[in-house]
Amino acid sequence: MPILSLAEPEWLRSISKTQSKAEELLARTPDEQNRLGYFHTLREICQQPTTWTQTCSLMLSCAPTLKKSLDGLASLILTGSGSSEYAGDCVRQVLQNELRVTTQAIGGGILLTDGSKALPVGRPAMMVSLARSGDSPESVGALSVVLALEPEIRHLVLTCNGTGSLAKTYQDHPGVHVITTADGTNDQSLVMTSSFTNLVLAARFLGLITQPDTYRIICERLSKIASELLNTHFDTLARVANVRFRRAAYLGTASRFGAAREAALKMLEMTAGRVTTLCETYLGLRHGPMSYVDKDTLVVCFLSSDPTIRAYEADLLRELDQKELGLLKLIIGEDSCHRCGGRAVTWFLPMFERGVTPRFAFGGWNHKSGGAELYASLASSVFRMSGAADWADTFPCTTFQPHFVF
Repeated sequence: MPILSLAEPEWLRSISKTQSKAEELLARTPDEQNRLGYFHTLREICQQPTTWTQTCSLMLSCAPTLKKSLDGLASLILTGSGSSEYAGDCVRQVLQNELRVTTQAIGGGILLTDGSKALPVGRPAMMVSLARSGDSPESVGALSVVLALEPEIRHLVLTCNGTGSLAKTYQDHPGVHVITTADGTNDQSLVMTSSFTNLVLAARFLGLITQPDTYRIICERLSKIASELLNTHFDTLARVANVRFRRAAYLGTASRFGAAREAALKMLEMTAGRVTTLCETYLGLRHGPMSYVDKDTLVVCFLSSDPTIRAYEADLLRELDQKELGLLKLIIGEDSCHRCGGRAVTWFLPMFERGVTPRFAFGGWNHKSGGAELYASLASSVFRMSGAADWADTFPCTTFQPHFVF
């Protein structure tokens, strides 16, 4: 068993000075925190703003090699298993729009069972394998199958574990480029937290390969805003986590649906099934899944910044109110959340300076950028952690002035 240290990094001590719930969690001895199951999880959640800037520097340093891999590309495959697959979901659409190539997120298990039949037809193609540890059978197996069936496909491995099977097996393979994020991102806890968001951020760079300054600005500002979230609203999230819900439904559109899938999985895992979960698109909820939402259901809503899409989403939330469905709605969006219904907790996401293209703002404008998905994961992680001793769990979130409407 690893030695549990009392020496906490400054960023964690800073959070505990202003947030009573964080102080309470850290007041226990390391052994007690480990027994309760949150020693690693708490630290891995809170380290994310720092690790994002490290991943930014890493990806920028790899730009020359990655540019060659992307040259002349006709299709892009993002693959992984579980959370790693959902990380691909979060960036699939934005990469397709920016690279102008067919882009698909395909589970590693599908590649194992279906082989090249599951791949997009465009060639040349590149497959990006996303993995926390790289030790799952699907991680090595999926890459091995595709290499054997279509050896001309280019390969990029993004992993958090340089000593994992995936990285070690293909480190010296001439057709595979392996990039390993900082050691601390290889989460030791049961669930992926910092590993998930760093994989999203690393994959996101592919769409900004020719705009390194833009990528750096995005990463730095996301890190700054996430730090502010942790230092000012850890306790707010704890209040929501202590609401006695038995079910949680996560709603998102496009890339935010990838975040919804991840958040739902985190809630399910961290509550050991005590809280059952559903993830769905707003419009998809109407076609049967709405029957899941009862009086004990927390409804977590990631709102789009696109006015047309948001109109559809707001209409669905008003329908839930009219039918008196759900215990409480947690609404995450850039503004005007109060128009989306009654009993709710809303987060208004801060915008970047007006001189920056709006789509780079994470929570609202970034329906093209992928930043909101990082915050969805980070906030859901904090939410889960803040209820660790009782309930727990995840929901995507973020922002500076939460507005409670009960």
